[in-house]
Amino acid sequence: MAPGSRLLALWALAALVLPSSGEEGDGGCYAFVRPVILQGLTDNSRFRALCSRERLLASFGDRVVRLSTANTYSYRKVDLPFQEYVEQLLHPQDPGSLGNDTLYFFGDNNFTEWASLFRHYSPPPFGLPGTAPAYSFGIAGAGSGVPFHWHGPGYSEVIYGRKRWFLYPPEKTPEFHPNKTTLAWLRDTYPALPPSARPLECTIRAGEVLYFPDRWWHATLNLDTSVFISTFLG
Repeated sequence: MAPGSRLLALWALAALVLPSSGEEGDGGCYAFVRPVILQGLTDNSRFRALCSRERLLASFGDRVVRLSTANTYSYRKVDLPFQEYVEQLLHPQDPGSLGNDTLYFFGDNNFTEWASLFRHYSPPPFGLPGTAPAYSFGIAGAGSGVPFHWHGPGYSEVIYGRKRWFLYPPEKTPEFHPNKTTLAWLRDTYPALPPSARPLECTIRAGEVLYFPDRWWHATLNLDTSVFISTFLG
């Protein structure tokens, strides 16, 4: 993690709400009000092996995937073969590109077609009352990401690469343009923010999981070509 950043709490083990008991542990306060980084909760080494470039192309290269534009609202969707995305679009982000000109593979997964992969993933063993988990799987190039947005609570695990997160609580709307990429925001807006307006920040590495609470603003930036999966508790 970068020195000097306003960092998130780091737990090797956390207690949000255990699905087996339905009782809150000491960390129950984190479930709704604070992000937290989790380590060492599950062994996803098998899933990671299946997510190598070679294995994914062999298993899913001819499958059609749905890409979204990398802006806040992701209005435009584009369908194309997964192999074409990996070989032609999975490249470092152009800092000058707008969000609606940048295509990003995350979410919109066909769960029937990807079931053979997803069944090998072990999500964090914590849930929230009254929610059911749903997966969103993604692969993206260095410098790509999604600008600030918010939704319900969930987890995000990095399988390969590193992902930088910038987070604000619900009551603190960030300064951003919905059609500028996170990379452009980091270059143009972030340096001028006073300390009191800076977001919470962290870098999630392979095998680490970020829990993001309900309605927290967040933007992401892939520091490398990255493979990642989110578990939404909606």
